[in-house]
Amino acid sequence: MSQIHAYLTFDGNAAEAMRFYEKTLGGTMQMMMTVGEAPDTEQFPPEAKKRIMHASLAYGGGMLMASDSMPGQPYEGMKGFGVALTLETVAEARRIFDAFAEGGHVGMPFEKTFWVEGFGMVTDRFGTPWLINGGKPLV
Repeated sequence: MSQIHAYLTFDGNAAEAMRFYEKTLGGTMQMMMTVGEAPDTEQFPPEAKKRIMHASLAYGGGMLMASDSMPGQPYEGMKGFGVALTLETVAEARRIFDAFAEGGHVGMPFEKTFWVEGFGMVTDRFGTPWLINGGKPLV
């Protein structure tokens, strides 16, 4: 069976966001290609050339992928989902939560819950909503 991976769309800051995720999650960037680096992109306007056509970041057993929206296309932000992370320790989950919270918005503070030692919800400064679990399951 195939794994499910998240694919995020940004409004011109995908490269910055993916580099931040690479550093914060300790992942490895597998690919980051701009529109200008891709073959046969003459149909795109010049202002699109520096936008990310595709990026992929491997971390843990997962993959986080992203691209930028194209100029002139309406961008409504990220809505109606959250990227869930499960970390082995509360300390690691707290570290990632705090990094994502810096410049972002905390929806639910990181704290003990009935299902896990630590959980919090945060939307980072790039607009990505995260649900972060850490430690041992309690149920």
